[in-house]
Amino acid sequence: GFHQEDFNPYLLEYWPLLNIPDSGKVFLPLCGKSRDMVWLYNRGHSVLGVELSKLAVTAFFQDNKITPSQQPDLDFEHYVADRITILRGNFFNLHKKHLEKVSAVYDRASLVALPPDTRQRYVRHMMHLLPPATQILLVGFDYPQSEMQGPPYAVSVQEINLLYQHHAEINLLKQVDVLDQNPRFQ
Repeated sequence: GFHQEDFNPYLLEYWPLLNIPDSGKVFLPLCGKSRDMVWLYNRGHSVLGVELSKLAVTAFFQDNKITPSQQPDLDFEHYVADRITILRGNFFNLHKKHLEKVSAVYDRASLVALPPDTRQRYVRHMMHLLPPATQILLVGFDYPQSEMQGPPYAVSVQEINLLYQHHAEINLLKQVDVLDQNPRFQ
């Protein structure tokens, strides 16, 4: 339900503002089969995703006509193809060694995929693992949660501020009413 056929327009619009070197490594938590990984790869980035669903990982490589090598280890199956690596397994099994060379995080749909009681643990875990000064581009959704069951769940600007305020400087780049553009939210 999260997959978009096209590259995310907010990624295209706001990624350049982060000034991440083209050679920088980008982490995509709960990446699914996002085509945004291809866009980041085409910019020269190394891409590291983590995803629980084997179906999504397999679909990503099949849909993009990429044949990865597979390397299992204790916590993850590693799917590797050139500068794209997807770790198939539980996000909470990540260790510092997995993210030690990450320059940026692109969170298009991971925070909003998590129920409220898991979000604080998710943010604490990720911020503990990331190198200092790692930038994050986060796309969120906010709507009256009582009107639609998630995921995606509503995550307000205030909640994002509470979750990240002790870890990062937060800059709201844009707020958009997507009701007319997105039938699912109607």
